[in-house]
Formats: sequence, structure tokens, C-alpha cells
Amino acid sequence: MKLKSTIIFLIIVSLVVFGSYTAINGVNIGKTHIPNAREAIDLGLDLAGGVYVILEAQTDLKGAELQKVMEQTKAVISERVDGLGVAEPNIVIEGNDRIRIELAGVKDVQEAVEMIGKTAQLKFMDPEGKEVITGKNIKNAEVQIQRTEKGDKPVVALEFDKEGSKNFAEATKRLVDKTKLEDKIIYIILDDSVISSPVVEAVIDDGKGVITGNFTVEEATRLATLIRAGSLPVEMKEIQSQVIGPTLGLEALDKSIYAAFIALMIIFTFMIIYYRVPGIVADIALTIYIMLVLFGMKTLGVKLTLPGICGLILSIGMAVDANVLIFERIKEELRVGKSIKASINSGFKRALTSVLDSNITTLIAGGVLYGFGTGPIKGFGVTLVLGIIASMITAVFITKQLLKLTTNMIDSKNTKLYGV
Repeated sequence: MKLKSTIIFLIIVSLVVFGSYTAINGVNIGKTHIPNAREAIDLGLDLAGGVYVILEAQTDLKGAELQKVMEQTKAVISERVDGLGVAEPNIVIEGNDRIRIELAGVKDVQEAVEMIGKTAQLKFMDPEGKEVITGKNIKNAEVQIQRTEKGDKPVVALEFDKEGSKNFAEATKRLVDKTKLEDKIIYIILDDSVISSPVVEAVIDDGKGVITGNFTVEEATRLATLIRAGSLPVEMKEIQSQVIGPTLGLEALDKSIYAAFIALMIIFTFMIIYYRVPGIVADIALTIYIMLVLFGMKTLGVKLTLPGICGLILSIGMAVDANVLIFERIKEELRVGKSIKASINSGFKRALTSVLDSNITTLIAGGVLYGFGTGPIKGFGVTLVLGIIASMITAVFITKQLLKLTTNMIDSKNTKLYGV
């Protein structure tokens, strides 16, 4: 039992050391490069530099109508930003009538505002270069489910106004008898980009058309939203914008990492001096905790921001606090004469309620910050939530198993090794 526990413990420590080294420096295994944490995790606007713009809709719409228009506007802006070639932009609706756009790497605020803030231009063009209808002729565009021999599939149903119905009927009558497939296409163009190219299969003279294709429901919904946006233009007014230099952001990142490193070293040292063997276990568990958080951020695509770093450091404090609660309970059990193994089991059991209470309340607060916050507040909330979840996993499960391994390895009744 002692040898087995020692081997398992050494394997865990080796993996933790390897993971820590990889997170700091990155490694090359054959032709595969495993990046370090700084390379792997995307940086937010305040660290990477770029532009953020807040636009406000100039409309009297309220409630569900306003929400629908804002979703359409967001979809059009996303399409425009994709055209800028910006990597992983952040576009979110703030409040009821505002949209926040964060563009990492963009340096010209005015250019960004002119590109994303103008009203959408939607056109239906045929192969002859003629404009069939524009966005103002679209009364509605929505997803419908069409039943076919091969099963149900989503389509986009269109409805035109009187002028649009007339022009569309003339165009489809002209194109339906063409022999070449490419001569029967009507191109749907949004801001000079083709978003769909349906083929005319019949004359449409009732003011209603259907775009079919191998759509998923999500793809059909997005196309319908983009088409509707052309008929529901909303004037967007710039109310706030700022350029953030990457030099300032990277300097802040370096200082934050340095501060976090110093804090961790102090915490690790204190835990070992005060709690001894449990302190060593806690330090290993905290290292695992940090790697879990970084892995979660990478997997979920969370961008690291300065407020996010604050949330991460705060959650480290919560993780340490959970260990302190557990270890103090274990010491209380040891003082009344229980064996080390019994004290560990009882200590974890007694401390579990307190650990869960403190973490769940903080988890709720983090969830509220993420759900209702904007910009930096949301970044703080998401890393705090990730950190709390990881801290509960490490404190409740990993620390307990590591402590059991150490008791099997040491096999001593000396309570001083456990801080008593």
C-alpha cells in the first residue's frame, strides 16, 4: 500500500510539474508544439490593443420589436466585421438599445465606425446585372420547415411589398426559361457581399418566394435575419469609442502576471509553514486548480482581460480559503484524539457545508455579473465563475485524495506533520 501510494503520488507530482512547465514555457513533442498559456489564451481588447465602439439605436421601438431589430442589427454588424478580417471580434447587445463592438488589432476608430455603423444595403440582382429589388421591398423573411420526400428541411420564406412583387415576378419570368444554371440565379447581396444565390425554379407572381438549400436551422435563421435587416434599417449613433494601445495592455499584463506570481509564492510558502504536509498537498492542488482554469478558458474561448485576471486571483483566494476551512477542521479532529485518517474524513465532511455555502454564493454573484454585466464586468464575472468551479473540484476532491495518499505514504501518528 505504501509503495503504491508513493508511486501514484510521484506520478501526479510529475504531471503537475510537466503541466506547469508547459503552461509557462510551452513544449515541443516531436513535430507537435504545445503552446504556453500566454500563447494559447486569447487576450481581450484591454491587453491586445485595438478599438471599442458603443453604438446606440435611434428608434422609438420598445419591447419585443426593439429586441428583434437589435438582433438584426447585430447580425449585419457581425457580417461587416467579418469583412474587415478582424480575428475573433466581440459584438454584444448592451441593455436594450446599444451594441458594443470590440475589434482587436484595429487602430482607426473612424474607419471602424464608418464601416459598421451605416445602414445595411440589401439588393437582389440577376445575372444580367440588373437590380431586381432592394431591402425596402422585403416585408418579411422567416424560417419555415418544408416537408419533402427526403424529410423535413428548413427554408427561408420571403414576402415582398407591391412593388417588389411586381419586379420579382418579372425577373423570375425572364430567368426561369434560361438553359444554363448560372443564368437562372438571383444573387442576394448585402453590402457588396453575396449572402445567398438561389436558383429560379418557377415564376413567382404572388409576392411570396422560398429559398431552399442544404440549410441547417441556424444557417436558415441567420440568412433570414440578414435579409430582414435590409428592410428594417436602424440608425446607429456612436456614443463612445476609444483606441487602446497594445504596448500599454501588454505592460499591464506583464505586471499582473508578476504580481500574481509573487502572491502565489507567498501563499505556497505560508501553507507549507503553517499546515506542513496538508500545506504541500494544498500547493499541489492549487497548481492543478490554475491549470484547470487556464484549460477551461482555452476550451470555452474566453478572452483574458485585466478584470478577468482580477477575477482569477480572487478565485485563487477562494480556493485557498476552502483549503484553510478543511485543514482547520482536520486539526480540530486531531486535537480530540482521532487518528489522522479518521480526522481527514471527518474534517472534509464537517467543512463541506461551509465550503459549498461560500463558493455557491460567490458563484451566484459571478453569474449575475456575467449575465447582466457589460464589457470588463462580464470578463471579471466569467473568470470568477470558472475559478470558483475549479476551486470546488480541487478543494473537495483532489485535495482529499492527495491527503489520503500522503497518509498511506508517511504512515505516521505524528500530528505535528499536520499542523497540530
